[in-house]
Amino acid sequence: MTPLLRMALLALAAALLLPAQGRAASPPGGTLAAPEAFAGIADPEARSAAYFSELSKVLTSPRCTNCHPATDRPRQGDAARLHQPPVFRGPDGQGLASLRCSMCHRESGFKPAGMPGHPHWQLAPASMAWEGKTVREICLQIKDPARNGGRSVDDLIAHIGDDTLVGWAWAPGGDRTPAPGTQEEAKALVKAWAQTGAACPN
Repeated sequence: MTPLLRMALLALAAALLLPAQGRAASPPGGTLAAPEAFAGIADPEARSAAYFSELSKVLTSPRCTNCHPATDRPRQGDAARLHQPPVFRGPDGQGLASLRCSMCHRESGFKPAGMPGHPHWQLAPASMAWEGKTVREICLQIKDPARNGGRSVDDLIAHIGDDTLVGWAWAPGGDRTPAPGTQEEAKALVKAWAQTGAACPN
């Protein structure tokens, strides 16, 4: 089977499995409070933890957990169903040699099938799997350089606030519910969290 034929068959399968396209996008996935909303919390550590709790509305949304799965198989859609067709993480997070993410998730996706895209579409590293974890567990994990790709807490500001693949979560297209708030609002929360000691909620 040629790669082009395989891609066409996968796109057809996705079109049959996904909800009908062409409908209006779902309403926004909620809002995020600005850092100023937490000014009344006098204790800096408690305020820092509150910033992360607010940010966790994004991190625990399907737009994030689907790509931070507990297994080597991604999930998809608002219901977080297992990815169809069956695909797996692979050694670099971009799929197995027989079925790479880029075969379907091209730079701009494939709109007839409602398939999203990005030049660097991939799963988060297995060390950053947080599907099913508590907010505190995610917080401890996300700021641990041994698990987060060697990033400092300050590096997370740019990763969450500027990375274009992360930014897809707020403009997912089709009938997917966007992550709460905006990427800019999430960046403000990460920055406030980092600047107040990056405390984790209990």
